[in-house]
Amino acid sequence: MMRFAPCIVIPIYNHKDAIGATVAHLAVHGLPIFVVDDGSDEATQQVLAALAQQYAGQLTLLRLPVNGGKGAAVMAGLRAARAASYTHALQIDADGQHDATDVPHFIEAALAEPGAVILGRPVYDESVPKSRLYGRYLTHVWVWIETLSLTIRDSMCGFRLYPLALACELIDSVQLPTRMDFDIEILVRLHWRRAAFRSIPTRVTYATDGVSHFDVLWDNVRISRSHTRLVFGMLWRLPMLLAHKAMPRRAAMASEPGEPGEPGKQAESRDQSPQDWWRIAERGSHLGMSLLALSCKLFGRRFTSLWLHPIVAYFLLTGRAAREASSNYFTRLGEAAPNGDTPRPGWLSAYRHMLAFAQSGFDKLAAWSGRVNNADVKFEDPSAFEALVASGKGALVIGAHLGNLEMTRALAAQGAYAKVTAVVYTEHARRFNSVLASANREFARHLLEVSDFGPETAMMMQERVDAGELLVIVGDRVPAHEAGRTTEAQFLGSTAPFAQGPYVLAHALGCPVYLFFCLKEHDGYSLYFEPFAERIELPRRERAQHLAAWAQRYAARLEHFCRKAPYQWFNFFDFWASPKRGTHGRT
Repeated sequence: MMRFAPCIVIPIYNHKDAIGATVAHLAVHGLPIFVVDDGSDEATQQVLAALAQQYAGQLTLLRLPVNGGKGAAVMAGLRAARAASYTHALQIDADGQHDATDVPHFIEAALAEPGAVILGRPVYDESVPKSRLYGRYLTHVWVWIETLSLTIRDSMCGFRLYPLALACELIDSVQLPTRMDFDIEILVRLHWRRAAFRSIPTRVTYATDGVSHFDVLWDNVRISRSHTRLVFGMLWRLPMLLAHKAMPRRAAMASEPGEPGEPGKQAESRDQSPQDWWRIAERGSHLGMSLLALSCKLFGRRFTSLWLHPIVAYFLLTGRAAREASSNYFTRLGEAAPNGDTPRPGWLSAYRHMLAFAQSGFDKLAAWSGRVNNADVKFEDPSAFEALVASGKGALVIGAHLGNLEMTRALAAQGAYAKVTAVVYTEHARRFNSVLASANREFARHLLEVSDFGPETAMMMQERVDAGELLVIVGDRVPAHEAGRTTEAQFLGSTAPFAQGPYVLAHALGCPVYLFFCLKEHDGYSLYFEPFAERIELPRRERAQHLAAWAQRYAARLEHFCRKAPYQWFNFFDFWASPKRGTHGRT
């Protein structure tokens, strides 16, 4: 765990009457204090010199030769704290408006989330001037526009805590304003850099004889000028900001002073097994996905799909593990068919691979939103599906993370052609599923979450099959609780582990089994629905051999469709890693 070393930074300009009490209230918390004198008058300098002697060893006094503004003082304090090897700085105004008893709350929040910026959210009493109170809301609205977010609840409160690595990288690379507009602009620009923000309510009191250095005319002019600059900056960054909305904010540990690398970036686990796909966090925020859903409803599929390109480009640049998995897949695809027309591993193929995945998810959303009709989807040979529906029997349908398994489920629900229920692994892709549920309330009724394919699962599903439902599961992933229950099959020229669960489940249910693949071809989707087994039997003495035979038969059909649509297999992890032996070498 990283070293956590917080301190306090107080910018001051001519607050000689209030600074003594402010320092006294803060000193009881035992944190080092940096007081930055922003060119104050002689009387204030004398008070500050006395405080430096009184709190020797705890208080460091810095003096700027001329008044440069609050922003200049804060930046000088942050740089000094960083140079002194502190990791976090709690900024607080010198005038005593802020409640120093809240300091432990800021420290606790930073300890819980060291990479986040902790902001004070003012709770005012009757002493607040109404013009200041209502005037702040205009700035709040502009900040919400500039960040395309409501995350920054109050951008003007001078009580806040910065991760120093993140803040100092920004102030050293961007020219920030040095006056009262500094507090606003640094937060917007940190948000653009995907910093995480947390807010803490804190009491703010305005003393009747307090000294304010806010210039009503010129500081408002500066703030207006800053907002104009930030709005244009937002428009320039709009594609990337929208892409960021599909990513979680950075809330990891900030880098140590002098540590190389990107401040605030979450380190990836080095000891995670490559086969543990379920440990890979679902990427994409609920808000970002919901915005795409809203755009789809308001502006249609064609316009909304344009945003997929910058979003995919962002994931391509930041998703090293997915890029490597894509390259591994295309390498194996090419080696298994050296004379075939297969994509070459590289950045272009990885981009097209991820774009196909994004378009698949977008089409799922469009289908559940009613934006896809039956004319967009056709069966290559509907006879097997029509015969099954006409019989009224239930069945187990094995699909894959290839193409778009969701399309038929949405269309079946809309057209009432068949009762189709998808069996999915608990917790995975929950944010995306919640967006689909908001697009169509029928979604949740056709979704069954499970953690494995054991006896309890089979009993739960038996009733559905007996009622004539089609249970759709995938055969190309191993659930977390079944890591040891795999059987090996040849897939794209190498040995790969396949789950035993689908065949064990089919045996327990005693129902017909079908394979299903849905591929995007041209402007629509083609459905491939084919019989797999009238019934799967697993004799006790020959159980392993029968499981291997069924898994190999499934793997052969999956390989066939991977060759048919190479960009549409969406397992972005090392599929060939064995839960028992680790990653396979090339064969």
